[in-house]
Amino acid sequence: MINDFLKHQAQTTPHPLGMEISFAEGSYIYDQNNDPYLDFVAGISACSLGHRHYKVVNAIKNQLDSYMHVMVYGEYIQSPAVKLSKLLADNLPPKLEKTYLTNSGTEAIDGAIKLARRFTGRSEIIAANKAYHGNTMGALSIMGYEERKSPFRPLIPDIRFVEYNNLEDISKITKKTAAVILETIQGGAGFIEPVNNYLAKVQKRCNQVGALFILDEIQPGIGRTGKLFGFENYNCIPDVVVTGKGLGGGMPIGAFTGSKEMMDCLCDHPKLGHITTFGGHPVIAAAALATLQEITKSSLIPDTLAKEKIIRKKLQHPLIENIRGKGLMLALIVKSPEIANKIIFKAKENGLILFWLLYEKRAVRISPPLTISNKELVKGCDIILKILKSF
Repeated sequence: MINDFLKHQAQTTPHPLGMEISFAEGSYIYDQNNDPYLDFVAGISACSLGHRHYKVVNAIKNQLDSYMHVMVYGEYIQSPAVKLSKLLADNLPPKLEKTYLTNSGTEAIDGAIKLARRFTGRSEIIAANKAYHGNTMGALSIMGYEERKSPFRPLIPDIRFVEYNNLEDISKITKKTAAVILETIQGGAGFIEPVNNYLAKVQKRCNQVGALFILDEIQPGIGRTGKLFGFENYNCIPDVVVTGKGLGGGMPIGAFTGSKEMMDCLCDHPKLGHITTFGGHPVIAAAALATLQEITKSSLIPDTLAKEKIIRKKLQHPLIENIRGKGLMLALIVKSPEIANKIIFKAKENGLILFWLLYEKRAVRISPPLTISNKELVKGCDIILKILKSF
């Protein structure tokens, strides 16, 4: 299988991890030998309810018995998509009332950029250095990391960058600005939280100049930070919120949500201002609806903060400089990239899945399923400590 994998399936790096998967269940992934690996990554924060949660699986099976794809987005009334959009609105501030469902978070980012330009009549988009919003040409254009962008230039024009958490840079937001797009917590940069009421101050400036304030909640959203949406921790409300990853419960999805007035801009002048064949797919929407219902009706959201305390209490070691992030969106920052690499590779040898972050090379990602048990958390932390003691 490895030879066919390398020969016929396009790769994203020269050296993929290459573990052949047999099946996955709960907090574990099993390889072709049926050896278990405790999952501290959750498909990069995507498998909110772990692997093959029975409510998600049942929702998928039930929808399969009714219908799958029947028409391009937005033409037919398909119950799973409507119910999902309404449940999102029910759990968001009142002005965030209408959702466009997409196939991925990065497509939702592109849709949000188009929405900002269409609604404001302006072209300038402001993003943050070391931002990561996806890899389509639109999302790549607002990526604040030149090394990854330069091979693909020219990108979309009128993009400016600010330093995340830099209050002086807020003045760069002007009446020329269509939107400011920020991650609620910067992911690839090392799970950097906003400080000094930064997001609220950006929102205030956007309001003053008539720019849209867009928050990328693709990773911190859907319960991962102790609130359903990460921005609820930081005294702000975006004009547009972008979600994905954890919303799908292991299925591919993205969404961007705004006011009815804003979102209706995409349906006329021109018609089909944003269109997708498979966005709002009924099977995926059913999985997302089951995921969101379970997260909002259970104790999983507040439990993330208790689980964060377990991790922070357990993972104390001289080689760990600090632990960044919130809830179950955490990154160990160790002394060097070499140490981070060794921890991740050694963890795999010991039955634990860890992973890197994009830009911060000293980081070790810890973003397990929200459903992970306290016992499983302790087990994973003990494996990390065992590795660190061997250095």
